[in-house]
Amino acid sequence: MTFQIGEKVVYPNQGVGTIENIRAWALGSQFEKCYLLRMVYGSVTVTVPFSKVANIGLRPITKNTEISRVLSYLATGSCLSSSDWKVRFKANSEKMLSGSLLHAAEVLKSLLELQKDKLLSFREKNAGPLPAHAGHRDFDRARRPRAGGRCALAEVPG
Repeated sequence: MTFQIGEKVVYPNQGVGTIENIRAWALGSQFEKCYLLRMVYGSVTVTVPFSKVANIGLRPITKNTEISRVLSYLATGSCLSSSDWKVRFKANSEKMLSGSLLHAAEVLKSLLELQKDKLLSFREKNAGPLPAHAGHRDFDRARRPRAGGRCALAEVPG
C-alpha cells in the first residue's frame, strides 16, 4: 500500500498521523524509502520504512461507510467464539493485529457477550501478553476508544 504526502493514515496502537514526507533513510548499510508521519496527538514524528508498512498495519483513515458497517455489526451482528480460552485468545490476538476496525469490533463484542455469562480468563481480561510486537491486551485494546480515527473522519468523504 502506498500513501501520498498530506494523506492521513492510522498507525495501529499509535493513532492518526499525516504523511509529512517520503525520503530515503540509511538503515544499516542500505538505504530504504520511509514515510515520515506527524502524529495528530502529541506532535510526535514517526519514521516508517516502506518494507514495514504491512507488518505495522499502517492504513488509510476509515471511511464513514465502514464506520456504519462496524456500528451495525455491534448493534445486530452475531459472533461465535470457542469455549476454550486459549483458542479464543489466539484468534482475538490475530484479529487485533490485523488493524481492521471490524475485527476489533468482533473481539470487543465477543468478549462483552462472553463476560455476561462468565468471567473472562485472566489473560483475556488484562494480564496476558499478546505476541511481543502487539503490546496490548485483548479486552482493553478492543474497548479502547479510537478517538483519533473518529476525529479525522470529518475530513474524509464517506
